[in-house]
Amino acid sequence: MTAVGLDELGEAYYDRQRIPFVRVDITEEKEFSKLPQKGVSCVVNLACLQPANVKKENYNPANYIKVNTIGTLNILEYCRKTGAGKVIYTISHRSVQGLWEQGKVITENDIKCIKYTGNFSMYSISEGAAMDCVEHYSQQYGLQGIILRLPPVYGYGPHMEGFRDGKPEKTGFQVFIDKAISGETIELWGNCDKGRDIIYVKDVLSAIILGLKSDTASGLYNIASGKALSLKEEAEAIIKAFSPVDHPSQIILRPDKQNSIDPFVYDISKARRDLKWYPRFSIAEMLEDYKKEMKSGRFNFLIEKRKRMMV
Repeated sequence: MTAVGLDELGEAYYDRQRIPFVRVDITEEKEFSKLPQKGVSCVVNLACLQPANVKKENYNPANYIKVNTIGTLNILEYCRKTGAGKVIYTISHRSVQGLWEQGKVITENDIKCIKYTGNFSMYSISEGAAMDCVEHYSQQYGLQGIILRLPPVYGYGPHMEGFRDGKPEKTGFQVFIDKAISGETIELWGNCDKGRDIIYVKDVLSAIILGLKSDTASGLYNIASGKALSLKEEAEAIIKAFSPVDHPSQIILRPDKQNSIDPFVYDISKARRDLKWYPRFSIAEMLEDYKKEMKSGRFNFLIEKRKRMMV
């Protein structure tokens, strides 16, 4: 196994784990000469540029194409040239954002429905093109291409803050946790029974592992919980997990104020059938594991990486 990235924090982390690490800029095809040229069976592509990582003053639509589309194409070429027979590519669910308002359970057979305005438009366009590249290499060259489509992924580390419309902002999830820890009141705006499909990072990892083991899986798979978690359910679970027993946070409903929750649910039956995968973590189990990872400190490099990104 070889880990690939660009920053020294990741390099130091993998060095402690005694895992080989190579610095590679995936937007430059020549950089792939640094990697093993034989004996590679699969490449897992987790790299992407997304709006949560981009300051307003750094926005450049070409960068989304360079990283998400050209970067993926370079990875596919590396697989073809070296004989790596499989690529696993994780993508956002933004390519079907236009279907969310229909209220239907979204399957892999639903066509792409990109929103061509807003903060995520170039992100969605670039990932949609990358998906098509994976499918092209699968059909043209016989590469086993597995695409894992992910809704919001929760986990200790990167889900604390990011850029929203180019400006730094704590995620609602982290705001709830911070308030719960201190026993502060938590306001729920709008329709708090409205919910969305989420997934825990360790459930995503289990899907990747099963993809590595499968000789037959191919194409697009929804890796989600298969159900909506409402804003109220999320807040209640966070309070139960993080609030002081003798001074728990109270919930105040504010239906007069609008929230930014987009409701969506994904069908996960294809992943169950082909990968024998299913999500193991409930929201309560996820939060308990989240607390354990906070205390362990083993992924603190992700926290430091996020801090540096937000400067």
